[in-house]
Amino acid sequence: MCNSSTTTTTGTGTAVTENQQSRTDIFLDRLSIKTLEQPTKRNLQHCDNLGSPLMSEAVTEAKTLFTLAFPIAVAALVLYLRSAVSMFFPGRLGDLELAAGSLAIAFANITGYSVLSGLALGMEPLCSQAFGAHRYKLLSLTLHRTVVFLLVCCVPISVLWLNVGKISVYLHQDPDIAQLAQTYLIFSLPDLLTNTLLHPIRNYLRAQAIIHPVTLATISGAVFHLPANLFLVSYLRLGLTGVAVASSVTNLFVVAFLICYVWASGLHVPTWTDPTWDCLRGWGPLLRLAGPSCVSVCLEWWWYEIMTVLCGLLVNPRSTVAAMGVLIQTTSFLYVFPSSLSFAVSSRVGNELGANRPKTAKLSAMLSIVFAAATGVTAAAFAYSVRNVWGRVFTGDDEILRLTAAALPILGLCEIGNCPQTVGCGVVRGTAPRTT
Repeated sequence: MCNSSTTTTTGTGTAVTENQQSRTDIFLDRLSIKTLEQPTKRNLQHCDNLGSPLMSEAVTEAKTLFTLAFPIAVAALVLYLRSAVSMFFPGRLGDLELAAGSLAIAFANITGYSVLSGLALGMEPLCSQAFGAHRYKLLSLTLHRTVVFLLVCCVPISVLWLNVGKISVYLHQDPDIAQLAQTYLIFSLPDLLTNTLLHPIRNYLRAQAIIHPVTLATISGAVFHLPANLFLVSYLRLGLTGVAVASSVTNLFVVAFLICYVWASGLHVPTWTDPTWDCLRGWGPLLRLAGPSCVSVCLEWWWYEIMTVLCGLLVNPRSTVAAMGVLIQTTSFLYVFPSSLSFAVSSRVGNELGANRPKTAKLSAMLSIVFAAATGVTAAAFAYSVRNVWGRVFTGDDEILRLTAAALPILGLCEIGNCPQTVGCGVVRGTAPRTT
């Protein structure tokens, strides 16, 4: 390879570059179809420097990561405010509603949202590497395949949601909590279909470093969410059912806003092709990446959600389950920052590998891990410092507040390891290893 500041190369440098390029193209060819355009040979001036990265390169890459991660974090924080609103209203309805809402959200995350989110991440390295390699039409094909795949996955998830009451009672949950949780999930079923579009579209845009439409759509959804809850819960007095309907309608609004914005602005034009029957075949590479991505996401989500279910086995389950619901909201807030960095570095690593710049990809990965470690320490300090006041945002129950204050420092310690792990998963996703 050659120095990025030069315009001439040796014969050996050319051979190495073309060899690396061929390996990237072979992997991408496995994902594409004959009608897709072939990759263009990039000029060798884009090759990486074999030497150690200069400080200026590190600063430039750090700025690039921040540019990608910041709007993602803003969107995630707005989304967190939405989820906090969804917990605020059940908390004001009573401890039974708060406990049922916590159990329903935990079950939905374990069996539905985490699965769809994780499976959708399988398309992320395919899209980011294809974009870096200028295989633009491959992005649309991967988007179509992912949407169809997630729609198929919604069928067994829906069956589980329709039977959450029986499942919860079988797991020795309080019958009143279980019955109300089932009502919540029944009215949340349309949200599954919405997520089959929302997650793939986000990944499709993020692979192209197009972030602002998602941020705008998320902010618009948050603005819509509060009055929707006020109308359905406070005015119509639909109780926990109103909270579920408000969440489903809000996500539908977000998807509609996002699609209309992207289509009207023409952001889709360079990489878009209309769906064809090709999206129903050639799923192999997507499935091999979706499986490990799903396991990674589920392991991150499930450990707190499983704790919610176990809390239902303790004495005074209404207080313990409700307290765990508050803790889940807390860890969701802390998760915003490493997850945003994870998405950013996954896109960067994929783009750079697709463009045959592995040194830059490595630099991006190293910087992101350092930032993640600092984020973990900051999260631990935050959890400890707010342990006595944080729970009051969600409830005024003394027992719930006592349990929350006792558990928050432990939660903070977990984030010290969770933040680097989350970002590390983003690095791995971006590499799209062939073994998966």
